[in-house]
Amino acid sequence: MPEKIDNQALLSGDRRALAKCITLVESTLPADRALATSLIEEILPNTGNSLRIGISGVPGVGKSTFIESFGLHLIETGKKIAVLAVDPSSPIAGGSILGDKTRMTQLSRSPDAFIRPSPSSGMMGGIAHKTRETILLCEAAGYDIILVETVGVGQSEVDVYSMVDFFMMLMVPNAGDDLQGIKRGITELVDSIIINKADGPSIPLAQTAKQYYQNALHLLRADSDFWRPRVLTCSSTEKTNIDQIASMIFEFQALATEENRMQNRREKQNLSWLKRLINNEVEQRLKHNETIRDIYPNLENDVIAGKRSPLNAATEVINLLFDKAP
Repeated sequence: MPEKIDNQALLSGDRRALAKCITLVESTLPADRALATSLIEEILPNTGNSLRIGISGVPGVGKSTFIESFGLHLIETGKKIAVLAVDPSSPIAGGSILGDKTRMTQLSRSPDAFIRPSPSSGMMGGIAHKTRETILLCEAAGYDIILVETVGVGQSEVDVYSMVDFFMMLMVPNAGDDLQGIKRGITELVDSIIINKADGPSIPLAQTAKQYYQNALHLLRADSDFWRPRVLTCSSTEKTNIDQIASMIFEFQALATEENRMQNRREKQNLSWLKRLINNEVEQRLKHNETIRDIYPNLENDVIAGKRSPLNAATEVINLLFDKAP
């Protein structure tokens, strides 16, 4: 029997209630999924008031250190922040390290910060399966800014863009002359590139990289009529230029809100989410359909042996799922 969720405790900002609600929506148990769906519907009127920021970057760029410095700065300005740190799951064992909370020691001690590490569970795009629902829960609990730290950098990070208001990519100073460091699919989506670790002898390299990326963005995003993506440098360890990054994002938020861009973007994101959920629901029903589960091994063997085409086998499965005659 699923444990009853105290909605009022969640809405009052109780961190324990928030953690329990996130655990519920991440569950794959049918009873929990039904309860989670009901929970999301009930808290929906209390969502949508936060600023959602996606943070991506190459391995070793210092995302966790940046988020801690950035988060502490935001808290100093009076904001409550939630950090959804997605760790990569092992494709073999399925486990993940979930170490981001231990890397953000100062931030995790703040009463105005909530850090939730979650495994990506093999999801593409560097996001966890229930990140969107978790964002809504954090908003209902009263968090002003949601930071979504993503796994790696790649074309599939379009999924991150589909759930945040502002998407930034962190880079390292010595990547300025590396064409692989800036991929067209990503740069067409980012709202800013931040060059981290710009301190000491790395400052000249960071300035060179800044110019390189700014030129690249100018070529790739020359038709941007609303927001021209900006390139800034910072040092997370020395906490330099963190305030400039925050000011830039708040400027973006003000412009996007004034021109109704924020609302339009979220409407498109909701439609994208709807399509993803429909696909997920079909997949879940496939897994739990006893008839399909019984015949599927034979279908696989037939396809492997060349006795049936994959299309023929797939059509039979779909027909069985939707109770259609072959």
